[in-house]
Amino acid sequence: MRRREFDGRGCTLVNTQHGPILTLSADVADAIAGGRPVVALESTLLSHGLPPGRNLAVARRLERTVRDAGAVPATIAVLDGTARVGLTDAELERVCAPDAGLDKLSLRDVGAAVALGRSGATTVASTAALAAAAGVAVFATGGLGGVHHPVPGESVTWDVSADLATLARTGVLVVCSGMKSILDIAATLEVLETQSVPVLGYRTDDFPAFYLRSSGHRVPHRVDDPARAAAVVAAHRRFSDSGVLLANPVPGEHELDRAVHDRLLAEGLELLRERGVSGSDVTPVLLEHFHTASGGASLDANEALVVANAALAGQVAGELTTLAERTR
Repeated sequence: MRRREFDGRGCTLVNTQHGPILTLSADVADAIAGGRPVVALESTLLSHGLPPGRNLAVARRLERTVRDAGAVPATIAVLDGTARVGLTDAELERVCAPDAGLDKLSLRDVGAAVALGRSGATTVASTAALAAAAGVAVFATGGLGGVHHPVPGESVTWDVSADLATLARTGVLVVCSGMKSILDIAATLEVLETQSVPVLGYRTDDFPAFYLRSSGHRVPHRVDDPARAAAVVAAHRRFSDSGVLLANPVPGEHELDRAVHDRLLAEGLELLRERGVSGSDVTPVLLEHFHTASGGASLDANEALVVANAALAGQVAGELTTLAERTR
């Protein structure tokens, strides 16, 4: 059984048998208590996906973007054994510090990190789960994890992101720019269909591929404004506990040239084979290759798309709050 206790600085969600399991910042706790919109933000992008200096600037820009859209930002991380939903500026600085040494925590790793007093940045899977536990129903990120391509020389892969299974059983809206284009998007979409996760395209009929505005795959449903997206999410929640994916293409001016993208992907996959990279290290290595070999163009695209997703998430969160108020 769980209860909420307020300590003057935030809200601690307590498991009565095992002690505190997560802490909400004061503004996030106040927003949830007051029924105001909140948007969750992951921390792996900051600690593992962007270079020092730029990561902190992006972290602050994302939180400002969510506020400008009318919602409260809740960046999530595990610090010293406590899962934190909403970080102070000092905690953001810690997450983004070059010597932070944070682990990369998927959902399977959160319990161990909490029990052993460790610190780590949350992935899409763990951020979604912690957001849902705190009562935050909208989450903005860059790209969803998925099914990886086999490394060169192999015909199959067992490397499937935990993001997919988590979204299948966690009732959050994930606003992203599709899957990272380094993944097998066709296979990933099939898994989402099997798990009954609705996939919506925002002002597009084509499913985006992170750095690219189109993956060549159609979206099952299209929505053209935040209110319509919120209506779909609210209706889905009446029938299912699964999450919803809202795919928002990277802004056109920041899309990578497709020929350059395909060359970088082929080089990156070969790099994985040469180094024997597997598991959770695959995505960071591939993204680092993109950032370096593209002369920073992929970093610009990454920042532009995640900021656009944060803005859209804030708008949809506001519409969901309005819908909830109308049905009370």
